[in-house]
Amino acid sequence: MTTRTGRLIGVSLGPGDPDLITRAAWDALQRRDAVWTYPARSGKTPSYALDIVSRAGLTLPEQHALLLFPMTHDGDKLARAWLKAADTVLPWLQAGQDVLFLVEGDASTYATFGHLARTVRHLDARIATPVIAGVNSFSAACADVGVPLSEQDDTIAIVPAAYGVHALERLLPDFDTLVLMKIKPILDDLLDWLQQRDLLSDSHFIERSGAVDERTLSGSALLQLRGSTVSYLSLLVVKNPLRIRGERIRGCLKKSPQVTEAHHV
Repeated sequence: MTTRTGRLIGVSLGPGDPDLITRAAWDALQRRDAVWTYPARSGKTPSYALDIVSRAGLTLPEQHALLLFPMTHDGDKLARAWLKAADTVLPWLQAGQDVLFLVEGDASTYATFGHLARTVRHLDARIATPVIAGVNSFSAACADVGVPLSEQDDTIAIVPAAYGVHALERLLPDFDTLVLMKIKPILDDLLDWLQQRDLLSDSHFIERSGAVDERTLSGSALLQLRGSTVSYLSLLVVKNPLRIRGERIRGCLKKSPQVTEAHHV
């Protein structure tokens, strides 16, 4: 008889405000028969995901584990970390217990859950790795500063800022909104670029959205950040009022006579 395996479930918690935990995630967190796991950069760094559920008034179940995911671009170090984390959760999963992996933001958006899920499936293909969707950081950030992420047929680019301002130059003509993630390492370069492109007045900085120490700055106030160190959980929302839009197809469900004739040929 085949033993039922547990599921590794990515539980999205939203960007920081406990009120943004979805009903589905809240229901999952009420379970006492599931193991909680939660990520941190090191043993000395608190888990932001765990902090969200703690501020929501939830307590750790009897079985839980901290999983380390170092902040590095070293592929070998990352692979070792993912494998160690997978080795930690596999005994529970193979014994039939569900494991909840707590994720700030949304588990499908720049999250560590995807790496862990792939590693676990590689080690044991029987294990399912579903995701409970959540509020992502840039949607919450736009709500924080009172600007829409998009309107009508606006185009949006979500870009890790590590690609640099040269990548942003290429994207700018085609997008109405740029969401720049992980801006900490090149913040001063981004401020220079925003000034040079006359985009500062339409830009918004959001740090640790939804946390007790959330900070937002907009327009010229962003220049206060020059030379400072900001949280890893910081992003920029840049609106591009100067974008020239090309021809757009309207009423896409309505075929033009030319298209209809061509279809019958």
